[in-house]
Amino acid sequence: MSGIMSAPCHEARELPASPPICSLVSDAAQHRKHVSDAPLASPGGHAPDVWFRWFSLVLMVLMQGSSCFRSAMVLSPVNKLRVFRVVFSDPTRTFYSSGDKVSGSVQLEASAPCRLTRLRVTAAGCARVESRRRSQEVEYLKYEDEVRLDPVLNTDSDGYFLLPAGKTFCFQFGFELPPPGRLVSSFKGKFGSVRYYVRAELHRPSQHALRCEREFEVEEPLDVNRPDLLAPAAASRQKKLTCLFIPDGQVSVSAQIDRKGFCEGEDININAKFENTCSRIVVPKAAIVARHSYSVNGTAKILRQKLTAVRGNPIMSGMCDMWQGRSLRVPKLKPTLLGCDIIKVDYALLVYLHIPGSEKLVLELPLVIGTIPFSGVGSRTSSMSSQDSAPSGPPSYNNIHQDLIVDGPRMPLLYDYDGGDDDDDMGLFIRVPEGCYPAPPAYSEVDEDAVHSQQVF
Repeated sequence: MSGIMSAPCHEARELPASPPICSLVSDAAQHRKHVSDAPLASPGGHAPDVWFRWFSLVLMVLMQGSSCFRSAMVLSPVNKLRVFRVVFSDPTRTFYSSGDKVSGSVQLEASAPCRLTRLRVTAAGCARVESRRRSQEVEYLKYEDEVRLDPVLNTDSDGYFLLPAGKTFCFQFGFELPPPGRLVSSFKGKFGSVRYYVRAELHRPSQHALRCEREFEVEEPLDVNRPDLLAPAAASRQKKLTCLFIPDGQVSVSAQIDRKGFCEGEDININAKFENTCSRIVVPKAAIVARHSYSVNGTAKILRQKLTAVRGNPIMSGMCDMWQGRSLRVPKLKPTLLGCDIIKVDYALLVYLHIPGSEKLVLELPLVIGTIPFSGVGSRTSSMSSQDSAPSGPPSYNNIHQDLIVDGPRMPLLYDYDGGDDDDDMGLFIRVPEGCYPAPPAYSEVDEDAVHSQQVF
């Protein structure tokens, strides 16, 4: 909420005078006495017409009285301000951090000369959660200051400050944010938010105070090069399956990542092993999930959202699959929210198997999204550089497994229904191998007949 706050002007005008209520009541009483002294009408007379005029007179009295009160309420003070806003010293700055100085000015411009009593500037930052008519707040920043008007504005005989018309006046303010560890990064979610703002209050004699405010972002630095975030994370799980109460084998997942801390745009290298000993075709997948937790008076509400995902090839019955450095890029995300008592924002890497006719086997690894990127060199990068420095011979076909999946015609087996969690609507496909490849000859052997035939032609 920013910008100019200027309420529409209500001009005080003189309303037409209404007859006093006392005189109307007196007229009604005299008319009632005249009506009561009149002889009763005959059965064929006009007595109903007399009573109708009496009730009309009473109704007129009530309407005139209410109009008198309304005319008194219409009169309102004149708002003579044209410009009233908060402006920061560096409008291009996107966020502030602990220990930074926030400075700016309050701009005032009047369309007609007006009087002021004081100008007050406050800054606040709080986390607020609202859920089903309940709310809770936690305060992280509070600043108050009385801006001096006397160096810029003159005063009248009553001691009020005079704001002349047609000129913009700027009143400076500034304060320093608390040291690290006492602030929480700005956040806006479905059931709560963490917001910081600067508010200006302008007081005028015999009038309501005017307010305007402007928000600013706070982002606390989070370094992913901390030792606890550089430590690897690994886990494994397995699940036994049944079909109509008959054992149907089991599936297992084991995964590992090199570190827990990542920043926007970095790749997560996943090393995982999937085993399938059941009679079904399973699909390995991985996804980054955000989890928002809102707490109100001890009651928590948790929201989960899938952000990005990667999918592997289907695994047939009795087979396994390996991921060696399967990469998943971190999208543009808000950093992990740490230190807030009622709002928590964290992330996780889910490595799981989609099993038709059964619940997914999910493996969860913690992630921390920071603001200061990784500065070291990963093990995979160093190994690749060492391989580039020393050339080696080509690999042998004998090292390739017999169940090699090659490019070929694809035939759909079944639809991959994953409860709406996946964005793709593709089915599961199996690639049919074209044939078996014989082992290549040794590099020292030479076919003399082939060489001789080439020379002949």
